[in-house]
Amino acid sequence: MKNEEFATAKGRLNINSIMTKQNITIRKRSMNMTMKWLCAAFFILHSSFFVSCSDFFDQESDHVVYAEKDHLTNWPDTVYSVMGILNKLQAVADRTILLGEVRGDLVELTDKASADLRELATFSVDDENEYNQPRDYYAVINNCNYFIEHADTALKSNRNEYIFMKEYCAVKCIRAWTYLQLALNYGSVPFITKPILTKEESEMDYPRYDIAQICQYFIDDLASIPREFENVVPGYGDNVRSNHSHHFFFPVNIVRGDLYLWLGSTMGRDAGKAMFEKAALAYYTYINERNNNSYYATGVYRIEWPAGTTSWNMTTDSYLNTFLAEAYTAQSELITMIPGDSIPAEGHYSQLRNLFNSTKDNDYEVSLTPSKRLVEISEAQPNCVVTNNPNVATIAPDNLSNHRTGDLRLYSVWGEGYMNDDILGRVELQTIYKFYTRNVHIYRRTLVYLRLAEALNLCGQPLLAYKILERGINDEVIANEVTPYLSEADSTWVADNIHFSTTLYPVLESAYLISGGTYNTMGIHSRGSGFSPMNDYYDIVGENVWPYQFNEEDSTFTFDTAFYEEIKKEQMEQVDSLILNEEALEFAFEGYRYYDLMRFAMRSENPGQFLTERVNKRRGNGSSEGIDLTNRQRWFMRWGNGKLGY
Repeated sequence: MKNEEFATAKGRLNINSIMTKQNITIRKRSMNMTMKWLCAAFFILHSSFFVSCSDFFDQESDHVVYAEKDHLTNWPDTVYSVMGILNKLQAVADRTILLGEVRGDLVELTDKASADLRELATFSVDDENEYNQPRDYYAVINNCNYFIEHADTALKSNRNEYIFMKEYCAVKCIRAWTYLQLALNYGSVPFITKPILTKEESEMDYPRYDIAQICQYFIDDLASIPREFENVVPGYGDNVRSNHSHHFFFPVNIVRGDLYLWLGSTMGRDAGKAMFEKAALAYYTYINERNNNSYYATGVYRIEWPAGTTSWNMTTDSYLNTFLAEAYTAQSELITMIPGDSIPAEGHYSQLRNLFNSTKDNDYEVSLTPSKRLVEISEAQPNCVVTNNPNVATIAPDNLSNHRTGDLRLYSVWGEGYMNDDILGRVELQTIYKFYTRNVHIYRRTLVYLRLAEALNLCGQPLLAYKILERGINDEVIANEVTPYLSEADSTWVADNIHFSTTLYPVLESAYLISGGTYNTMGIHSRGSGFSPMNDYYDIVGENVWPYQFNEEDSTFTFDTAFYEEIKKEQMEQVDSLILNEEALEFAFEGYRYYDLMRFAMRSENPGQFLTERVNKRRGNGSSEGIDLTNRQRWFMRWGNGKLGY
């Protein structure tokens, strides 16, 4: 086993310990929470669903933190209410990861896996599955609805500053994120924006919204957040059970970018172009404004072969350290997490460590392990190793042990070993180092950059997107390596919208770091595959092709529109493939994969076939599990005889 210095994190947040019983529920409820299936869904007007929601809001299930009007008018009550919402989020934390990974192509189940996990993997989830509990999402939503309706956002301090606006904006973002997760998992869900406080309200009929409708509603809803509050979050300190509270919240522009990206994807690749453009601008705005218009660079953290290596055994690794760091700084990789409790008895204790890692609690038998498909994607990356000055590039050899062939990120985060037990004998061990923490990471810096690249490619800027993967971008890179190869319209769009100061975003120009260098930006692919700008195997068609035709008669150059559009179309297809692979290499096990595949499928010519083929590659290119996802309704879970899902 390696990296033993990453010991078990201590003292994680237990929001239950902050909340007292009287803070959690004020009004007693009468309906027994075991009552089920009281009201069936039915069709009204052009197949629009309306359903009652009594099953989501059982009257004794503590769904609303406060249930008396005009209650959120002072600081303690408002803070308690926000912390109560964060407490409810803990219930969906593990699910956020598992629903995104188990249904994807990057993990496989072991014989130890539960029947519930197996149902997830085979897309055969029933109502009794422990991961099919929509009540937990609606508990978050109902608390958010209550807060948004009753918090006094007009209240000001004696310094004429709004007292609760930070909390109000933060809760709006939590609600939007939660509704998006609900829609991505069920496809079609009851939509409620008013708090449900009584039995009668829970039995009213509510409309059904699909992914596109959810996205459009919350795009409009988040537009109401004042501009000056887009980059601030509530400040509850840096020692909430050893966690900084800054990480507990969902930045407006990341959520907004996700909503636009998904909305555009539901519309299709061509029809969604305007949405992809808005997604790119939202992600860019977050990066550009996160630190008060200062820089939020990619960083140069990576795992790599040392210059001049010959043994192909020793690596240098700053990649994993950065991923695990949970302290808040201006340049933190971590942006948002759902904090977990530190011991099982405290309530919302994350089981991810016990599912992915060999521990005493699971008798050293894991339930989830990296798939053959992930290994194939990793090993397929030529790793470009650069020697000492002058820089000379070579490609690392194949057939290295310990998952060191190709991209090294898998080797960095996946440890295998064994121990000898007096009773059991030799016991095989697995560690996924991303789950050394009990906190569940939701957003991090590299995710924003890769989603920016995805959106840029889809809105017709494949070369700029590619540079985020290959070299990293700043104004100098854009001026020298991007805009000379663009049409006037594309060049104007980039010039008007995308600016990364060369001074604030110095790009790593060489894999050989000169002592005292100030580089803070590099291509995302270089985090695990060596120095990509010198990698002859990592390129796209027409990367350095000037799209002009020389006219011999008058010795002038004419922009070749047909050639340019043909090249750009090929580039977009290539960059799409590179991004999907990069998301696998960078975000394996983090809960994004199934949703990434689903989003790419929505934009493909044959969505059902695309998703079916990708998911069925879990056990490698030459195998097939026979899961049929050609019917889009199978992409989503169902619950309550059609109350959620199709």
